[in-house]
Amino acid sequence: VDAIMLGRVSPTALAAGGIGNFYFFATAIVGLGILLALDPVIAQAVGAGDETAIARGVQRGVLMTLIITVGVALTYIPVAPILSALRQPEDVVPLARDYVLWSIPGLLPFFAFNMLRQTLQAFHKLAPLVIAVAVANVANVFFNWVLIFGNLGFEPGGVVGSSQATSLSRWVMVLTLLALSWPTLRPYLRQWDTMSFAFTPLVRMFKVGLPVGFQFTAEVGAFGFATVMTGWISTETLAAHEVALSLASMTFMVPMGVAAAAAVMVGRAVGRGDMDASRRDAVAALACGVGFMALCGIVFALIPDTLAGFYTKDATTAAIATVLIPIAAAFQVFDGTQVISSSVLRGTGDTRVPAILHALSFWALGIPFGAYLAFSADYGAAGVWW
Repeated sequence: VDAIMLGRVSPTALAAGGIGNFYFFATAIVGLGILLALDPVIAQAVGAGDETAIARGVQRGVLMTLIITVGVALTYIPVAPILSALRQPEDVVPLARDYVLWSIPGLLPFFAFNMLRQTLQAFHKLAPLVIAVAVANVANVFFNWVLIFGNLGFEPGGVVGSSQATSLSRWVMVLTLLALSWPTLRPYLRQWDTMSFAFTPLVRMFKVGLPVGFQFTAEVGAFGFATVMTGWISTETLAAHEVALSLASMTFMVPMGVAAAAAVMVGRAVGRGDMDASRRDAVAALACGVGFMALCGIVFALIPDTLAGFYTKDATTAAIATVLIPIAAAFQVFDGTQVISSSVLRGTGDTRVPAILHALSFWALGIPFGAYLAFSADYGAAGVWW
């Protein structure tokens, strides 16, 4: 939504929003990965019917959320010199800096929502999540309309307005989720167990989550550095890259959701000692997620110009995006496969193997080869995407 609405402002605004969003997730994704340690902890406790372990897991999740929020916020302070050092377009850096700094007020609800999501998934309480996300997206459209374009008496904020709208929407999202899910969460948050503050178990959860954070950092960092490389070409190329990446990220949400279900289902099966069920759940998740991505790949390949037109009316940006979107189609199936397979392993408690594979795939092969194709072989942005 943000990309579509910023695309109506200018290619520079679209590029700044894209590079600002990349910087936001470059460090936030570490925190998200760490919080995914809650998947095996809470899901296996639910499968085993251990109420005390569930409560301690939820309460430690709250503590982890607070620690992660402070740590990530500190990484946003030097955003401008870092983007300048990465040689991003001069007209983009100040806007991207403002986008990142205005995202700080939305960090706590961002991480809190994800912590609560891991908990509610383990209980199979999904309706509050769906409603909260739907409400927040409607709120985001409204806040964007007001703050980006300057409606209802507000000054047009452009990129800054987009970031402000996102932060506000994240507060709407987490408060909606808390209100809807309080009957489920209340038994585990009303009375705190002193053991929830124990240092060793908390460190153990961080150790389980850190490889996932590293895995996510390797992946998001690779896409982020690809964004940086397209910024070296031109502002229009960076904007076109943001269009293709926005589309690919949107379709990726479906296998990512299936992957979350896989981690929970496999974790619960492991917790109750039912290995046959864990295998069936793993296969079902792959069938759903990979099948969906195959269909998305076909759509990307058939109508790239139509999809690009949803985001921008700038002819140069649209022409470059039309080249990139069919390439995005090529990796849809593989992207769906890796995220689901990683989550199946996470449900069993194995977070190390996916982290190693991600680091090798993206950084030993993907980035160097992309840089070669883009700049030595003169394929430009298409080379980065291949």
